[in-house]
Amino acid sequence: MPPASVLGERLLDWYRRNARTLPWRAPFGERTDPYRVWLSEVMLQQTTVPAVIPYFQAFLARWPTVTDLAAAPLDEVLTAWAGLGYYARARNLHKCAQTIATWRDGTFPATEDELHTLPGIGTYTAAAIAAIAFGQPAVVMDGNIERVMARLFAETEPLPQGKKALYARAAQLTPTAHPGEHAQALMDLGATLCTPRKPACGLCPWRDPCLGRRLGLAETLPAKAPKKLKPTRCGIAFWVTRPDGTVLLRRRPESGLLGGMIEVPSTPWREAPWTLAEARTEAPLPAEWVPLTGRVRHTFTHFHLDLDVVAGRVGARANARGLWVPFDQFDRHALPAVMLKVVRLALARTH
Repeated sequence: MPPASVLGERLLDWYRRNARTLPWRAPFGERTDPYRVWLSEVMLQQTTVPAVIPYFQAFLARWPTVTDLAAAPLDEVLTAWAGLGYYARARNLHKCAQTIATWRDGTFPATEDELHTLPGIGTYTAAAIAAIAFGQPAVVMDGNIERVMARLFAETEPLPQGKKALYARAAQLTPTAHPGEHAQALMDLGATLCTPRKPACGLCPWRDPCLGRRLGLAETLPAKAPKKLKPTRCGIAFWVTRPDGTVLLRRRPESGLLGGMIEVPSTPWREAPWTLAEARTEAPLPAEWVPLTGRVRHTFTHFHLDLDVVAGRVGARANARGLWVPFDQFDRHALPAVMLKVVRLALARTH
């Protein structure tokens, strides 16, 4: 294996010629605005680059600085985030912006340790901001970089147990000069050449020293422990309408899954299916509930969710905890993807 300095030079030469053009990146050798790095990295967690780009551009147009984002109402941030998923990220994004605006007058800290103290900024994001925005020699490790390290050094210990060894390998290669470009080059290498399937080894700047390729293991690495089967939870959603056509929506609790988001009222989600008789005790209002044909299926990180939908009409003066919203104003509220599925099913069956 060549020295780390030689590997680094080859990688940066390749990056100068092949770097992806992304709206949060600065030209080679220039520092990137930490607000852009932070915003993009939070959005990119468990989300693809093509999906993130329009959200990033919309956020930046609406809130050009971290202080602008801090001053925005949380509801507006959650609504703008809708569709990206993992909504705790949006709540932490807003909380972090307020922390920076209030405690630091809109200035991001420059070190990993300081960045790590901010809401929603974990080890990876702190390292990425420190390296890319501030030129700190931080070890940046995302899924793409894990894959590159596993193949380059033929590390066969399955993930997640093997993460420590891969981090140590990445640390060996992290330079003091151009650490941000080095990290972004590794990200691009994994995203464009060292892909999970059919890696383009012939175009890789590390083709010759790559032990995984030489041993014929590249496409099998990184090894992963068998996935556990996801359980299925069940619930019933209540589509409640008044004579004026408005629909009852409500806000979920701030903590927990989909915290602070707007939902179509539903029963708790549990392993056992609900009967309609059981569900009536959880209904937001008394009504004659009519089951709608079809079922909503949605998959979260740790479980599948099956939601049946029942519809009920109530009087003009009926009231309950929540919001009465006309159909044409649903887009003003932070409805997560699973609730948009409920809305589509209900509208298709009742109109």
